[in-house]
Amino acid sequence: MSVLVGKEAPDFSATAVVGGDFKENFTLSSHRGKNVLLFFYPLDFTFVCPTELHAFQEKADAFKKLNTEVIGCSIDSQFSHLAWLKTPKAKGGIEGIKYPLVADINKTIARDYDVLIQDAGVALRGAFLIDEKGVVRHQTVNDLPLGRNIDEFLRLIEALRFHEEHGEVCPANWQKGAKTMSPDQKGLDNYFGG
Repeated sequence: MSVLVGKEAPDFSATAVVGGDFKENFTLSSHRGKNVLLFFYPLDFTFVCPTELHAFQEKADAFKKLNTEVIGCSIDSQFSHLAWLKTPKAKGGIEGIKYPLVADINKTIARDYDVLIQDAGVALRGAFLIDEKGVVRHQTVNDLPLGRNIDEFLRLIEALRFHEEHGEVCPANWQKGAKTMSPDQKGLDNYFGG
């Protein structure tokens, strides 16, 4: 697996479903100036996937407050995305999802982000936090049966934002408002010393 952290996020141009409509030539680079949480999921009309997509939607306002766009992507077509969006939640659908869902039917985006399972032809549950300049700041990849914790992405965005604004670093298990430290020995000594 390629490590993309610290590198410019691979751009793409694809069809996405946004607000129930097809948007041709949807690009990652058009979101510069905002953070982006780009996440991959294996397939439409599956089982863990709708739980994750709804969980991202439930936190939409929190992401927006952090100047972060959420974008989902799978190897399905835009037609499959739209059909799934029209399927009620009670029937396993994702009705009510408002963020963009990118169609990666040629699997080029999943390949560029190195999350494609060649034998299965689907993407692992990859997630990439991309900063306002288009640089990947965090990446995680889960196996197919392992759903993600959406609150952890919010925590990471808060930590990135704090670091960018104050220059300090955020230690393990940091939450907004908790103690941080300067990125040097004195900062570490002060952190552990009280």
